[in-house]
Amino acid sequence: MADQYKAAGVDLEAGYDSVRRIKSHVARTKVPGAIDSIGAFGGMFDLKEAGLHDPVLVSGTDGVGTKLMLAFEMDKHDTIGIDAVAMCVNDVLVQGAAPLFFLDYIAVGKNHPEVIEQIVKGVADGCVQSECALIGGETAEMPDMYDVHHYDLAGFCVGGVDRDKLLTNEKVKAGDVLIGLPSSGVHSNGFSLVRKVLFKDNRLDAHAEFEELGGKRLGDVLLEPTRIYVKPVKHLFGKADLHGMAHITGGGFFENIPRMLHEGQGVSINLDSFPRPVIFDFIQKRSNVTEQEMYNVFNMGIGFVITVDPSQAVLVQDLLKEVGQESFVIGEVTDSGKVELHR
Repeated sequence: MADQYKAAGVDLEAGYDSVRRIKSHVARTKVPGAIDSIGAFGGMFDLKEAGLHDPVLVSGTDGVGTKLMLAFEMDKHDTIGIDAVAMCVNDVLVQGAAPLFFLDYIAVGKNHPEVIEQIVKGVADGCVQSECALIGGETAEMPDMYDVHHYDLAGFCVGGVDRDKLLTNEKVKAGDVLIGLPSSGVHSNGFSLVRKVLFKDNRLDAHAEFEELGGKRLGDVLLEPTRIYVKPVKHLFGKADLHGMAHITGGGFFENIPRMLHEGQGVSINLDSFPRPVIFDFIQKRSNVTEQEMYNVFNMGIGFVITVDPSQAVLVQDLLKEVGQESFVIGEVTDSGKVELHR
């Protein structure tokens, strides 16, 4: 059956095997509202069962970018799915929405079921961390489009929030405090620059261990999955008066923080108020990237920012501590219209 299709580069049996392998990973992501629909043409979700009464849906989609090239190099595929989930759910969270469900899209040059299983395991791990259901997805075998050992991965998330709890920038004002949540490393942005600096310009070996990195292999440090902030931030909902939030992704501090501000507002950030992961010093030391550009490309150690009135700062940090989330007061909102960094 389908011998000619297989000769053209598409193995249906491998596809069936992949589906069999991922079912157990999908099953552990089930949350209230998720309707068993794997194998159906569309994923289903019941908003009423999720406890929403006047829901606004907030959606986000993203990929992992060229961080995938490191996964190929290290032959490590079980965490890259966490990155795909994180890039979507952290964006949805900014609006005050709890992620509800996620769908993935995997395009491969050749279907290797054991690799597909590792990728989806990572996606499921990310969904469990995000308390959202993996309700569907697509694996497309595309010979000639991709190398037989390469793939692309993207995701799509929908979150929900009751209308009266939707978070906009309406409350943000000068004098508000910025509370930063630490990143786990480079996350999933800036890898085109990382790869140019470290592997093209300096010809470093991703498998090599470096004392500067605590004796870890460079590739393993770079593949550290993007931190998911859903659980600690959801712990704040209904307990603290949040004014704004920002997910620090591509564009670093300079592009992402202003997205939660009014026109004409700015921020003043003390760079000595939070630790800078050594991987960023490692990158900068081997390049001619300026300090300004580092903060314009990378998260530099802060992956998520919450804006609150100064009177709420201690409460928010105490609540975050309750769920084991470290945080730092990194600056304040100003009327400067600029992102100002200082020490």
